[in-house]
Formats: sequence, structure tokens, C-alpha cells
Amino acid sequence: MFRFILRRLLSGVVLLFVISTIAFALLYIGGGDIARRILGQSATPETVAQKAEELGLNRPLYEQYFDWLAGAVQGDLGASWFTGQLVTEGISSRLAVTLSLVIGATLLTAIVAVTLGVWAAIRGGWADKVVQGVSILGFAIPGFLIALGLVTLFALNLKWFKPTGYTPFTDSPVGWLSTVTLPIIALAIGAIAGVAQQVRGSVVDALRQDYVRTLRSRGLSFNRVVFKHVLRNAGGPALAVLAVGFVGLFGGAVIVEQIFAIPGLGQVGVQATTQGDIPMVMGLVVATAIIVVVVNLLIDLLQGWLNPKVRLS
Repeated sequence: MFRFILRRLLSGVVLLFVISTIAFALLYIGGGDIARRILGQSATPETVAQKAEELGLNRPLYEQYFDWLAGAVQGDLGASWFTGQLVTEGISSRLAVTLSLVIGATLLTAIVAVTLGVWAAIRGGWADKVVQGVSILGFAIPGFLIALGLVTLFALNLKWFKPTGYTPFTDSPVGWLSTVTLPIIALAIGAIAGVAQQVRGSVVDALRQDYVRTLRSRGLSFNRVVFKHVLRNAGGPALAVLAVGFVGLFGGAVIVEQIFAIPGLGQVGVQATTQGDIPMVMGLVVATAIIVVVVNLLIDLLQGWLNPKVRLS
């Protein structure tokens, strides 16, 4: 198990290096005249040259990258070019907000998708068709339309929830719940569709295996076979899809946070990308990549527990 974890950690470090290198190169190569964009079009050429010298933009790209990498390894991601705020502070102040949405949506996805997938696989017939139809709708309808529909119905018309804004959990748990419920549902609907289909297919395949008939012939109840043996064997593929969905939820959070005016990483990302604030964008890339690596490691460990053969791969 130790070697299994070590291999995954090493691959995660390599992934972080590759992602940061590609992102850094693309941002700087496609950034145009960065110093002039910071100072504005009215800045004189002398002021622009001075700003470029101050930021080190006149140095070779590889020198700029290794300077940034040396700081990043020590936890120093630099400061925003437009606000002067440290990148780590700007991200950490918003990270908890976005994570609360993404983790909440992931938990909701896991609970609802497993329930629907198992129900469709066991019952078959009309239940299977209903679940597949709902899954197709979840795939087909864009997330922003779902979010707008939820706001219109439950916030503006029924007034059950706040339409926009965010209340920290420490200020009011009830207020926090009222501000994250609709965004979490909007994020989860698309993910539920994919995971439910995967769970359904995996359970159907597992129910056709010989070991299920053997266990049933030994007198084990159908429910015990399903919940103790079938779900464990079907859990691996479902976990893989759930991990991919978790990563995708970060992309969906950008749109949802804009619709619900939630001060998360999505707002920071949109603002930094629009302004061309490369240090902040790089910080977001690194933070997201680290989260992806950690989530993939946890999923690998869970899959290794469900199926020991995975540890040998």
C-alpha cells in the first residue's frame, strides 16, 4: 500500500509540474504587452518600460518561470498585478466558499445517483426508462439554464431561498444553508445524470456474474448480495466517474457563482482572466491542480480498498 501511495504521489507531482509549465508558457506567450495592459493605454513608453523592468518581463521566459517555480515550491505565488493582494490570500479567502459548493454537490450526487442507479438496475422496466430519461435531460439541459430556472422558481416566485449572495457558515448556519442550497442543486443535476448511468450499468453487469448466482444458491438474501457484494464490485467505475465529475464541478462553479453572486474562486478567476492578472491565474491553476491530485489520490485509495488488484496496477 505504501508503494501504491508513493507512485500516485509522484505522478501527482509530475502532473503539477507539467500543468504549471504549460499554463505559464501559454499565459505569457499569449499575454501581449502585459506592462501596458496593467498601466493602461495612456501610459508613456518610458513608464511601460519601467513597469516591465519592475516585473521582470524583459527577462527570458525560462528565467521568469523558474523564479516563479522557486517561489511556488515555498508557498509564495506572488501578488496580484492589479490589487497588490498576495495570491495565496486571494485564493484562500475564496477557496472555502467554492469547496463548500463543490463538496456539497458531490455528496448530493453520490447519494442521489447511487440510489437512482441501483433502483433502475434492480427494478428494470419503467423504473429503468425513467432514470435513463432523467439522465438524458440532465445531460441535455445546460447548467446555467438549470440555475436560472431554480432562481426564478424557488427564489423569486416562491421566495424559499435567497436569489443571490452568500452567508458564511460561521455567521449563520441557517443563512449559509439558504444561500448554498440552490447552487449545489444546480451543480449536482448534471453530475447526477452521468454517475447514475454509470452505477446502473455497473450494477447490471455485476448482477449477471456467476458469483451472484452462487451466493443466492447458498441462501443469501437478494438485498444482502446487492448491498454487500454487488455494490462493492460496481463501486470502482462509479468512483472514477464521480472523481471526473468532481473536477468538472469546479468548471461549473464558475458559472453558478456568477449567477448567484457568490464570492468564490469563480469570481476571482473570471476577474483575473479578464484583466490578464497572470500571477492570480497561475495561483488558481496550481490550487485547482492540487485539489485534483488530492481527489484522484483519495479515489485511488478507495478503489484499492474496494478492489485490491488496483494496487498492483
